[in-house]
Amino acid sequence: MDAEVIVVGAGPTGLMLAGELALAGVRVRVVERRDSPQRHSRALTLHPRSVEVLDQRGLADAFLVEGKPVPGWHFAGLPTRLDFAALDSRHGYTLFLAQARTERLLTEWVRDLGVPISRGSVVTGVSQDHGGVTVAVGDTELTAKYVVGCDGGRSVVRRAARIEFPGTDETLTGMLGDFAVVDASTLSRAESGGVLAVPLGDGTTRFVVVDPQRMRESSSTPVTLHEFRTSLLRSCGTDFGVAEPRWLSRFGNATRLAMRYRAGRVLLAGDAAHIHFPAAGQGLNAGLQDAVNLGWKLAAAVHGWAPDGLLDTYHDERHPVGAAVTANTEVQTLLLELTLVGQYERPATALRALLDDLLGIDVVNRRIAGAVSALDTRYGTSAEPLIGARMPDIALSSHASVYELLHGGSFLLLTMSGVGPATGEVAGWADRVVLGTASSGSHPALAGVTEVLVRPDGHVAWLSRDDRPVVERTNALMAWAGRQTERTDGRGQI
Repeated sequence: MDAEVIVVGAGPTGLMLAGELALAGVRVRVVERRDSPQRHSRALTLHPRSVEVLDQRGLADAFLVEGKPVPGWHFAGLPTRLDFAALDSRHGYTLFLAQARTERLLTEWVRDLGVPISRGSVVTGVSQDHGGVTVAVGDTELTAKYVVGCDGGRSVVRRAARIEFPGTDETLTGMLGDFAVVDASTLSRAESGGVLAVPLGDGTTRFVVVDPQRMRESSSTPVTLHEFRTSLLRSCGTDFGVAEPRWLSRFGNATRLAMRYRAGRVLLAGDAAHIHFPAAGQGLNAGLQDAVNLGWKLAAAVHGWAPDGLLDTYHDERHPVGAAVTANTEVQTLLLELTLVGQYERPATALRALLDDLLGIDVVNRRIAGAVSALDTRYGTSAEPLIGARMPDIALSSHASVYELLHGGSFLLLTMSGVGPATGEVAGWADRVVLGTASSGSHPALAGVTEVLVRPDGHVAWLSRDDRPVVERTNALMAWAGRQTERTDGRGQI
């Protein structure tokens, strides 16, 4: 086989997934239709949970050097901001960082892990049988055990697998433009006109505008400099002196969610699985988190130790997240559209004022901030609130932290009681589980907890409140980390 897994698409999702797989010892190959890395950036933000997962792999510092942390974010452009800083995370902020820079940093990581990236490789078809997949790339065919489509909203992989992509067609569009020349003294007028203006740090300024008189244009219609200036003038009373456009583009609110994230040996992640209006900048972030959820599960399937049904939990866990993201972006788009369409202006203004007032209530703000930031993402329905939720990044007795012990992409078995498992009780999982110790008083959510099993993606798989939970621990390890490996002394499994 040419690889054990072929990842189609070298955007942030595909690169993150390739890195996760390589970290787990999988032979992975990335194929990308573009000849060179993307120079332009649709997405500009990394939300708190995305920065956390980068931190879990030891990558966050490199991103923080290049990005700009901002303590809050918005919901539907309402004046009251979402307070990410009030959330339970060391990374309670939005990190402004152009997508092109995110891709560059992830590319460096992936190449350091030895992953080949084949650019200028156009995938034209995918087929599968009980033994593997065949990916048609131009006049050649590549074979692998699995293929993952990270190839965007028009995914060739998704269509080849005949996975339905239901949803709604585009009804509203906006424009974005990156300009080398602007009148900086006028930028304060952007927000009052409903326009987003963001310096990108490379000498250009990004403007995003939804003009009521142009919002029915198809996203396939090219944007002109004259149109952009006219829309800015109409919205804000100034065109901000924009000149020398580096990139002009139009984007729409088509919203779709794949019926399945897996069809046999074919899987989907990122925009191949879900598309929506870029409200609150959630698309790229959801894709990165898809990749981190899928990577270790797919590696387990490749290596043969995956417990029954583990790979199917990728759809079970991430599809509801995709549904939630598409739903909240539709709500935000509707609020925007009602405000822009004149005949609904007065009731829409009242509705926005009501919602803005609600955002001023701390518990409401935290609820919506938790959803947009993805910090409240929880898998499953256990009665234990921490199971399925993010593991807090607490300090450990070894002076490391939880995230530091997740850098290698292994499970983490954390002892909170001071008396850890005997070596022989966990030796059968030593190739995929690392051990750590901490104080049960290190975080309120861990009060009374004696042991915690943390998944490679940083979510809690199991916890115990017993002093010596030998049987329960063994069952949890087998349910999540698979069967034990054989002993080297030839006496079979532990």
